[in-house]
Amino acid sequence: MQSAMTATTRDSGIPLVEEVPWGSHLCVFYESQDDLLDTVSSYLEAGLRGNEFCVWRLPAIVEIEEAREKLSSAIDEFDDYVDAGRLELLPASAGEYSGPAALEHLWLAKFEEANAKGLEGLRGCGDSSAWASQEDAAQYESDLHALLTDRPVLALCTYCLATTRAMDVFDIVRIHNLTVARRGGEWQFMETPELQRANARIRNLGDALAILSRPFPGHELLTDRERMVLAYLVKGASSKEAGRELGISPRTVDFHRANIMEKLGARNTADAVRRALSRG
Repeated sequence: MQSAMTATTRDSGIPLVEEVPWGSHLCVFYESQDDLLDTVSSYLEAGLRGNEFCVWRLPAIVEIEEAREKLSSAIDEFDDYVDAGRLELLPASAGEYSGPAALEHLWLAKFEEANAKGLEGLRGCGDSSAWASQEDAAQYESDLHALLTDRPVLALCTYCLATTRAMDVFDIVRIHNLTVARRGGEWQFMETPELQRANARIRNLGDALAILSRPFPGHELLTDRERMVLAYLVKGASSKEAGRELGISPRTVDFHRANIMEKLGARNTADAVRRALSRG
């Protein structure tokens, strides 16, 4: 079940995010009510097209009739989906959070309903404005994240930029799988500092591998692992740094380094790098 779910991706309906696997915990920061309504309309429409049961727990700033009007204008065959029991709108007061049991009472019940209807899965959406404090919201998010595991469920949590403290933004981003922001109709992808650093490392490694993809004397003698180690040597990484990135010990890196120098006929690491950067 787990491997099948991992291989199954769904259309998120959110630009910059696109396809996501079941169990994804998504987040959108929005600036205006229009930004919120446009985002959720697109997210829910993708779920309805994908034969999912869609449930939106509305923020306090949006009345049910207002949401119905917006969704009706944005989603083709909206009334048919509602009549078929495929889309449900809940007021902000529904399922007030008081711990994991309350969370499961709301969302697991909806999940079972999706199963009973013979649908592909459940797509839920909720807003942080329903919580009395950021601490309540953080606990809810953590419990929700655990609840999604091993289930055909997608969750989208929306946060109003005007009411979210700057000091809480990174914590919110960190607990979600993917986070974007919508401000004045424009989208922006948001990354944690850890993800930014990881992406920078990947880009740097890609540059090094691009260099190593050009033939140089002795390149055909190296194994794939030795090429990876050499890529990090080209970047100037230490044995410890290279080992951490490759998931091997510094001693193993040194072993590969010695083989690289022997195969390339290099006197030392600097000479091996020079040979790798030379054109054959």
